[in-house]
Amino acid sequence: MRGQFVTSIAVVMFILGGCAPPARKPLPICPGKESTAESLRLLRVYAEGAKSIKANGKCLAKIYSEGKAKPHKENFPVKLWFEPPTQIRLQGDVAFNARGIDVGANENEFWLSMKPKEIGNSYFWGRWSDGAGFGALKIGPDILLDAFGMAEGNEKMSWALSNEGAFNVLTGRNVTDVIVKKIYIYNCDERIRKIEYFGSNGEVAFVLEMEEYVDICQGVQVPKIIKVVRFGGGDAEDSFEITLDSVRQKDFDEKLLKKLFTRPEPRGFKNQFRIINGEVIEQVL
Repeated sequence: MRGQFVTSIAVVMFILGGCAPPARKPLPICPGKESTAESLRLLRVYAEGAKSIKANGKCLAKIYSEGKAKPHKENFPVKLWFEPPTQIRLQGDVAFNARGIDVGANENEFWLSMKPKEIGNSYFWGRWSDGAGFGALKIGPDILLDAFGMAEGNEKMSWALSNEGAFNVLTGRNVTDVIVKKIYIYNCDERIRKIEYFGSNGEVAFVLEMEEYVDICQGVQVPKIIKVVRFGGGDAEDSFEITLDSVRQKDFDEKLLKKLFTRPEPRGFKNQFRIINGEVIEQVL
């Protein structure tokens, strides 16, 4: 009897163990850059070497709507185009609408539109010259640009370098000495794995994570997995996990550039907003 009992316990433990997610192995630790200047130079090399790309994939999204206790979940195909340094476009085919989610930017403007009523039926836009402040957006084009190598950008920030285990961490502060961004660089491959974006309250507002970098041409790598989490207070965390099944270098002619990166007109949206200096201003229809 005792032997049968022990065997039964072993079987139960095996079954339970099989259901548990595998534990993540700790990352190997390698020496990183020794100075802030060296780390910033590394980011600039990535930015200057960025190539235009075209990609297809899918996105698993969890989106909270105002007044809803539970998030709306969607799993949908996406298309993405990137023309460095400032032009990006991501379109998600949601609810049989090829542009159910449309997020993009060009040299002058940025936008986010979400068509299905379950996620707001709203259109947001703004001009770079009017100031940043994308906290109102579920997913911002500035974050997508960072995912493809534009992380250091042209912001007037002061940077400081620290080390956290396997990562070198660049902390960027604005002119009032408030933390704006933290960039985590994995020292063993010198690739950005995580970026934290801070709100005016000093707390993390967004987290961007990148995994599985792949070569698209000699010396240029991009992540296949991009995760964006927006913290909205309490348990209301909007999240987007983008998995790119195919990524390739793609040169765009002038006609295609204009087609892809011109801000679309806000037709058929219930709500329209403009962002100025971080403030969301409702537009009268």
